[in-house]
Amino acid sequence: MRLPALVRTTPFRLTLLFMALFATAAAALLAYIYLATAGEVTRRADQDVGREISSLQAIYARAGVTGLNQGLVERTSDERRFLYLLMSPEAKPITGNIAMTPVDPPGSEAKAIFRISATDPDGGVTHHRAYGRQVRLGGGELLFVGADIAEGDGYVVRTVRALWGAGVLIILLGMAGGFMVSRNVSRSLAGLKAVVASVEAGDLKARAPVRGVNDEYDDLARGLNAMLDRVERLMGGLRHAGDAIAHDLRSPLTRLRSRLEAALIEVEGGRADATESLSQALADTDGVLTTFNAVLAISRLQAAGQIPNPQTFDPSELCAGLAELYGALCEDRDLEFSAELSKGLRVRGDRDFVGQAMANLLDNAVKYTPPGGAVMLRVRKRSSGDVEFSVTDTGPGVPDEDRERIVERFVRLENSRSLPGSGLGLSLVRAVAEAHGGRLDIDEGPGVVKAGFGPGLRTALILPAV
Repeated sequence: MRLPALVRTTPFRLTLLFMALFATAAAALLAYIYLATAGEVTRRADQDVGREISSLQAIYARAGVTGLNQGLVERTSDERRFLYLLMSPEAKPITGNIAMTPVDPPGSEAKAIFRISATDPDGGVTHHRAYGRQVRLGGGELLFVGADIAEGDGYVVRTVRALWGAGVLIILLGMAGGFMVSRNVSRSLAGLKAVVASVEAGDLKARAPVRGVNDEYDDLARGLNAMLDRVERLMGGLRHAGDAIAHDLRSPLTRLRSRLEAALIEVEGGRADATESLSQALADTDGVLTTFNAVLAISRLQAAGQIPNPQTFDPSELCAGLAELYGALCEDRDLEFSAELSKGLRVRGDRDFVGQAMANLLDNAVKYTPPGGAVMLRVRKRSSGDVEFSVTDTGPGVPDEDRERIVERFVRLENSRSLPGSGLGLSLVRAVAEAHGGRLDIDEGPGVVKAGFGPGLRTALILPAV
């Protein structure tokens, strides 16, 4: 028979385990209370019997056996709760309110716990415990004094019953609480299960409900929603990348095929140079391969989420090599180039990826800055402690509304369609920044510095410092 779903939940099982442990601890506590209470009843009875024996021994010392006998007769007639028996040295009964001693052997000095019979108010016979002690008097006679401990035993029984009742009540309340906790947990997890099922079915728009109580379930729901947001963005990026690759590579591939076809016809007819045609085809092929390599690099970074083998390096040394290379390139293009590289900084990450990202920023600056403009490379420490790699130019800049778009894959603005490129440079820079735990900032440049220049663009790769 299959158990109900609520009973099969982990919270309910944990509740049962807790209740089992509690029941074991409660049973041990009850056993201790019973033994301690029962022992206290016996100790008090022993004290009372001891005082009574001392009183009788004082009478015996003053008046002998005759006086003790008379005292016992008086005490048995005033309804005291003690049991008396005076015996000869041979353990023969002399006087008392019991017929024989419960001590075995009868002639020894010892303590005894025994049972006695009594008649209740309704005429019924009851049996209960009694405690006694037997001593030998100075003349050799034996004196036994006992006490009925039924009242103490009744108190112990009532106490234990009350504790058992409280324990059973607590267990029942715990079971009820277990059902409530299991039901609440199941309700809280039902939304998460529904979201997982929807995502498995292909619905990436599904999100877990956040109740607003800021407990662990809300934290789990927020984390799951953040993960689903990232998955949706990545899947959307993949779909967009596939469409964009098909769109942007169609032209170069078509052009490559056309050139190869035309070159083949012209070479066969002896009207063209095969070497020149092959060189142009190789250049077009290199452009296609560059695009694919950039997409592969971005995918690697986004899939890993972090740099796989980070190392600590000096950013100023990395950018010094780039400054030397791009300084010469700017000179050839009639651009003013300057570099400010702060020393003593340390960054932990992938040197090659950071170098590629900075090369992309410098390529963009050189590409879009007209002759006579300026490009500046800077490495410095920010007030927050982060390390900033920035490239500033005096080119046409990027409007505010387009700055979020230009970091997406294959996005190229209208004024850059005529220039070579695939629209992947800034996408790679952002992927490098995120993989290093940093960010990419895009701001307006220094403004108009010469007639026809500006407002320029400032792109900054900001990485955590070591």
